Amino acid sequence: MAGVAKKINLTADERERLEALASSRTVAVAVHDRAKMLLLKASGRTNAEVADKMDVHPNTVTLLLRKFREGGVDAALADAPGRGRPAEITEADELWAVEKACVPPRDCGHAAELWYPALLTRHIRSVAEAEGHPRMATVSETRLRKILRDAKVQPWRVTYYCERRDEEFDAKAHDVLVVYRQLSLCFDEAGEVWAECVDAEGRAVHTVSVDEKPGIQAIAPTGEDRPPAAGGDAKGRPATVQRDHEYRRLGTWSLIAGIDLTEGVAHPLVRESHRSSDFVDFLKVLDAHYPRRDSIRLILDNHSVHTSAETQAYLNTVPGRFTFVFVPKHASWMNLIESFFGRMSRQMLRGIRVSTKEELRDRIYAWFEEFNEDPSPYRWTWGIDGIDMEDERPESIGYQVVNAKACRPEDMGKPAPPRPKRSPRKKTTVN
Repeated sequence: MAGVAKKINLTADERERLEALASSRTVAVAVHDRAKMLLLKASGRTNAEVADKMDVHPNTVTLLLRKFREGGVDAALADAPGRGRPAEITEADELWAVEKACVPPRDCGHAAELWYPALLTRHIRSVAEAEGHPRMATVSETRLRKILRDAKVQPWRVTYYCERRDEEFDAKAHDVLVVYRQLSLCFDEAGEVWAECVDAEGRAVHTVSVDEKPGIQAIAPTGEDRPPAAGGDAKGRPATVQRDHEYRRLGTWSLIAGIDLTEGVAHPLVRESHRSSDFVDFLKVLDAHYPRRDSIRLILDNHSVHTSAETQAYLNTVPGRFTFVFVPKHASWMNLIESFFGRMSRQMLRGIRVSTKEELRDRIYAWFEEFNEDPSPYRWTWGIDGIDMEDERPESIGYQVVNAKACRPEDMGKPAPPRPKRSPRKKTTVN
């Protein structure tokens, strides 16, 4: 019959416990209210009376009594297991996520080279359960970004470094720095040349930094460029040159160039190929430019065309004319011509468009002519202040024999620089 009170039975210990909880001011409110409701039911009150007394819905009292009948006082006082608030991400979870971000995607079965946030989030969610981090199975991309930001890790960015791959790096680098130190002494405080370098025989020495810049692309536009107009564009932004996205490739040129580190004059040679014969032709350009009685000292890298038999064969025809100073392997940054090429790329090659391949060659030569109208010497400053020239012999630095097998018979005993190692070719099999 509705409204009839159904009294619950409590042991003396249960009643004492509930009374203590009902009178306590330090327990949770939910536990306090449940203890009072159980005591009211134990006194013979109906569910409606208990609900009215505690100012709760009658269903709350019904649910409480069901939990009491199924599990006793402990079950009635405790919260039922449910979804609730998700577990917090622990420090162990964060360290695990950072460790995953430091593993390349290809090692995890993905095609991408670098992690980007969305891919990394999907991957972490997919493996979190299996690797013992279930909370990370629902991590958001925003939270993952914050974890990586706090760890100062950005796996979607690349910065470059230069690894030392030359066992004799220190010795070779020292030789190059000695040459740069000798050149620095030829300038006064105002940057003007007041002395010239001479060798042991009293001949003037011209130091030229040399390198190649292959693969300069000749690109033709498919539409006319629109020049900027004063007043900005329709949206009020500064006006720029407007160019059609499409273009045509016309081929490439290879540039061999050298810059005189004292005079600042640059010497170009543009060719379609990048072979020893082209490098020899460039040496002939330098030979024709400088007086015959002078010596030419080249600073260059270890490219195979610089130490080939064909190059040595030409050097045999001009004995004592050229001296090669090689920078350490994988250290082209020590060659000042690299800074010159950077300037050329920024000022002339970036965004260049031509109508023919020959036009690009002509414009390269024209740019060198403009540069040589007001030449500016490139000077090296890092690492040379601590070099005492009284203890050095610059005239002994460098090679006239670059290929021991192809040198003149009287030069066979002279040391030649080590040839650059070539990576072995991979063998392919045809089924």
